[in-house]
Amino acid sequence: MSKWAVIYSSVTGNTKMVAEAIAQAAEEADIFRVQDAPVDLSAYDIVAIGYWLRLGQPDPLTLKYLAKVQDSKVVFFQTHGAEPTSEHAITSFARAGYNLGPGCEILGTFGCQGKINPALLEKRKHAGADDPHGGAESQKRWQQAASHPDEQDLSDARELVTRMERKLELKKKFLAKQAAKLAAQQKEE
Repeated sequence: MSKWAVIYSSVTGNTKMVAEAIAQAAEEADIFRVQDAPVDLSAYDIVAIGYWLRLGQPDPLTLKYLAKVQDSKVVFFQTHGAEPTSEHAITSFARAGYNLGPGCEILGTFGCQGKINPALLEKRKHAGADDPHGGAESQKRWQQAASHPDEQDLSDARELVTRMERKLELKKKFLAKQAAKLAAQQKEE
């Protein structure tokens, strides 16, 4: 198995729970809060970076860190109050990738709902229906998010490790086959 660096930012504990599940599933993993994460990640085969969403993108601490990540195979994981398949959740992965340093390859992503910060909920309770965070639909989503990450989310996060390990193994086999094919062609010439 690969050596993993699992790096996370968490305010309410949601992203930390997911980070711990990922680190537990990897045979060899070091886990870091984003503010304590190393800049030199060359000792790791896979770098998993987790964050909570703010304004449709990774939180400010993670955004600052992403630019320092270079030449790494990256897996993103995120927690948020939105539906996991919502445009808000999906486009935030693209925004994370856009902020990575040079030479990175994104292997995969994982997202799940998480409890919303109580201070933020209190502030949003008074948002009007014309506010994207106001109204009955938002309150229904907040209630749903309050029970996450749940056991199924954490199981899915652990399964992410298996999927990414398999993806890396298949890629290695494919590249080896391509190299052998190229070598045979060059030998014939």
